[in-house]
Amino acid sequence: MIVEQIWTGNAYRNFNYLIACAETGEALAIDPLDHEKCLALAKARGWTITQVLNTHEHGDHIGGNQQVVSATGARVLAHNNAREKIRGMDEGLDAGDVVRVGKSVELLTLDTPGHTMSHVCLLSKTDIPALFCGDTLFNAGAGNCHNGHPNELYETFVSQLNALAEDTLIYPGHDYITNNLEFTLDREADNESAAKLLDGLHTEHDPDHAMITTIALEKDINTFFRLTSPSVIARLRESFPDLPDEPSPREVFVKLRELRNSW
Repeated sequence: MIVEQIWTGNAYRNFNYLIACAETGEALAIDPLDHEKCLALAKARGWTITQVLNTHEHGDHIGGNQQVVSATGARVLAHNNAREKIRGMDEGLDAGDVVRVGKSVELLTLDTPGHTMSHVCLLSKTDIPALFCGDTLFNAGAGNCHNGHPNELYETFVSQLNALAEDTLIYPGHDYITNNLEFTLDREADNESAAKLLDGLHTEHDPDHAMITTIALEKDINTFFRLTSPSVIARLRESFPDLPDEPSPREVFVKLRELRNSW
């Protein structure tokens, strides 16, 4: 499996992806908003885009679909419940479905509601797994729930993301890592891992050559995985003084997401 992360450089700080089969040169485009960059890179690599995968229905993820389809004839795949939201969708995906690219690439579909209720992530079936997670999981952060629900996102984090192998590589839909680390440190000032990483990124961060985190690292630096941290809970109580003495992880997650909306 060959992965190309494409930095769009737009105001939304989107990442697009091409996943290619080394044997056949067939490629899958994930959320190809910047269709020009996606098509140009595929051409430069000698690849043929045969499929487009939308992680969810938001305009900054589906906005390049029609141009890619017009240029390549690619089929459009997305969550089975997104058919009325994504024009020209060819195939609906459910949890457990396998997306195949060429002869050598297999990607497992995860049904990951929360950011929206029609969101999928793809998990590669490779020795070192890779998660293409759209707006569900960001580097050091979590997607908003304006068109979904924080309780659903909590369930996705706890029941699916938390169970992934520690070496799983994280490929999100946007570059928000520095701002997310600042939120982590605002919530957990004694998080040395987050502080060290942010210091380095202040001088070295280049979205064109973005750092690829792992689930293991996310559990160290991402507040939305750190729901039992005494520091996180104590700081949260400053904003929510009626928080129970021993809040549940769900309560902590939902309150953190509420704070992040306006932070």
